[in-house]
Amino acid sequence: MPAPSAAARAAAAHAALTAAHYLGDYVVQTDSDAVDKGKPGPTGRAACARHCLTYTVTQAAALYAAHRLLHLRLHPGRAAAGLALSGLTHYVIDRCADHWPDDSPAAPALVRAAHAAGKSTWLTRDPSAGPLIDQALHKGAIALAAALIAGRP
Repeated sequence: MPAPSAAARAAAAHAALTAAHYLGDYVVQTDSDAVDKGKPGPTGRAACARHCLTYTVTQAAALYAAHRLLHLRLHPGRAAAGLALSGLTHYVIDRCADHWPDDSPAAPALVRAAHAAGKSTWLTRDPSAGPLIDQALHKGAIALAAALIAGRP
């Protein structure tokens, strides 16, 4: 069987990571971690780290299943790098939880960047704006992770 193309590997990796994203972010995540992950200090950092660990394990399981079932011939180092990218960016994004309306200098850097990009009115007016930006950033990170994973074996 010929090796799948980089495009086929990227598409399969993206599909696996995205499916696992929904599972890891909504089904696997504990309620307490969801509530605490944006809090300041050790409580928030620990909750976010726990969530990102289970999230990344969920993505790793899905990626491994796709690799085995679809004969993707993924390189283990590239898979690890892509999963690390997804997990670390997930942590940075999720530390912004509940902070999206905050346009103060104390807000997380991503929140300040969203306000600087002209999203202040939306973020302060619409309670769904923060979660939508959160998910958009996650999806962008997943696309980058899939491209990294799919590179030459």
